[in-house]
Amino acid sequence: MRSVRALAAMAALSLLAVSTTTFAGEPKQGGILRMYHRDSPGNASIHEGATYSLNVPFMPVFNNLVIYKQDEAQNTMENIVPELAESWAWVNDNKTLTFKLRQGVKWHDGKPFTSADVKCTFDMLMGKSQQKFRQNPRKSWYDQVDEVTTSGDYEASFKLKRPQPALLSLLASGYSPVYPCHVSPAEMRTKPVGTGPFKFVEFKANESIKLTKNPDYFKKGLPYLDGIEFTIIPNRSTAILGFVSGKFDMTFPTEVSIPLLKDVKSQDPTAVCVVEPNNVSTNIIINSTAPPFDNLDIRRALALALDRKAFIQIMFEGQGDIGGPMEPAPAGLWAMPKNMLEQIPGYGPDIEKNREEARKLMQKAGYGPDKHLQIKVSTRNIAVYRDPAIILIDQIKSIYIDAELDVVDTAQWFPKIARKDYSLGLNLTGNAVDEPDQSFYENYACGSERNYTNYCNKDIEKLFDQQSEETDVEKRKKLVWEIDKKLQEDVARPIIFHARTGTCWKPYVKNVTIMSNSSYNGYRYEDVWLDK
Repeated sequence: MRSVRALAAMAALSLLAVSTTTFAGEPKQGGILRMYHRDSPGNASIHEGATYSLNVPFMPVFNNLVIYKQDEAQNTMENIVPELAESWAWVNDNKTLTFKLRQGVKWHDGKPFTSADVKCTFDMLMGKSQQKFRQNPRKSWYDQVDEVTTSGDYEASFKLKRPQPALLSLLASGYSPVYPCHVSPAEMRTKPVGTGPFKFVEFKANESIKLTKNPDYFKKGLPYLDGIEFTIIPNRSTAILGFVSGKFDMTFPTEVSIPLLKDVKSQDPTAVCVVEPNNVSTNIIINSTAPPFDNLDIRRALALALDRKAFIQIMFEGQGDIGGPMEPAPAGLWAMPKNMLEQIPGYGPDIEKNREEARKLMQKAGYGPDKHLQIKVSTRNIAVYRDPAIILIDQIKSIYIDAELDVVDTAQWFPKIARKDYSLGLNLTGNAVDEPDQSFYENYACGSERNYTNYCNKDIEKLFDQQSEETDVEKRKKLVWEIDKKLQEDVARPIIFHARTGTCWKPYVKNVTIMSNSSYNGYRYEDVWLDK
């Protein structure tokens, strides 16, 4: 087990100390891992979701072709390992990625896994299948894939339009499971069938999600647990009380705030608590194709008004990071250097100077002390969304914007913003992979389903392609930084901060790893065990 950051004595307000947790003894079989869940996901289909409210409980049901090592905190290209694939190779001038597939794997309903399932899955993701996903938020991940072909039952190849080294990283994400050909997308929303370590039992909306051990799992001896049970408790304080009282073995991952972590440690000093960056940015989404935010001056004023350090201090007692679209260093691998970041409008240290410039832009747009802009700030009805939205509303008062909070339930949130039924939104955007191809194409490419702001700049898209093909890492980083800077200057999706959040578990829960540059990829739980 890796070293983890655990909370120190409560005497120091926000002091964190490094502690080492060791792998104690041999893994034990059996037991149910009990966890609370922060809210009720809209359905059970990972491919149709865009929140870790969905992939935390359902990632254990599935397998990928490849996956990031589940016991390493930082996702890198070097720690990708085979899963449903036995091996892979780049051929054809790096324009074809071929996988040799594992034989003898069964779906949870007993049918055999074959290359046809790989082709079916990715054909649906690319929009090339008669069967359609109701929502397809990661279609842009596969824009460079021309076709997926099979050779016999145990070989599948991704043929690309151009080289894209990052494709392997995308395939390793928790958002990239292989689905069964013989089960419809509609069925996968309610009764998902996978090959993973745990089988789906039931999903009661607003109540619970239950998984049970897959006795026929192809990784012999795994999983150790008999099952996993999630109890849905939207109220964070109530959920935490359940954990400290012993009702739950683990908190919902990366959901515990710094103040609540201190409450946990004061009430349950034996709890293991880890604070990590999670590659989730709190940001502002702007419907830039409709008034008033079709006016670039108003968008720029909004970005200039932000006091990012105040957000982090109020919400996390300083435990957060300021950056652009890519996760800040050291956890993030592609972050813009600090001296470059501070040159971007709104990132300089003089907040009042920034706001004075913002007020001038608002006056240019027709607003001022006697005429305020009236808007609604839409956000999701959970604390990690509502809390920063309230701070945002307070901050933008300084530039003649009066805003009303508009809270939306999870099941309606993503459809609402996908159809652009909002003016201004406070959003949390998780990068499923610490990889520029994922962040840029998914969130900023013209027409992408998750480009909630309708941002479109064809010149910048050319830079997307240029960095995507670059194999020299240092050259690629400089291109990424250039893109990052341009996106922020265009106010494509103003990034407020990158959070660090906590996860706690009881000391008898063993072999948990919380990943530091993605909150989406570490929930297979096949090697977690209970020492009871």
